[in-house]
Amino acid sequence: MPFRFSAEPQSDCIVLRLFGDCDLSSLPELQQAISSSLADAAAVQIDLSAVGFLDSSGIHAMVTGYRHAEQHGRALYVTGASGMVSHVLKLTGVAELLAPPTPEHGHEH
Repeated sequence: MPFRFSAEPQSDCIVLRLFGDCDLSSLPELQQAISSSLADAAAVQIDLSAVGFLDSSGIHAMVTGYRHAEQHGRALYVTGASGMVSHVLKLTGVAELLAPPTPEHGHEH
């Protein structure tokens, strides 16, 4: 499925909903979506519930976005990962890094 996304402003963050496959062909578009969202909000939630495939380039874009957010006092985290996408995030150790904030710990990891 071709990659696409939507950015939905919420009261406390932007929800960046990804659809399709996050791979090398979608990397420039994904990087731009993350960068733009981080420029507009203090927190970005990346919703992966409609992503069927995620490779190392998609992971790289999200980790790079996370590091950029952290350096600028912002937050970036993922939600909705399931199936193969969830497995890849856990296998690479990125699931914990990009986990949503908990009420007790805020956006710290």
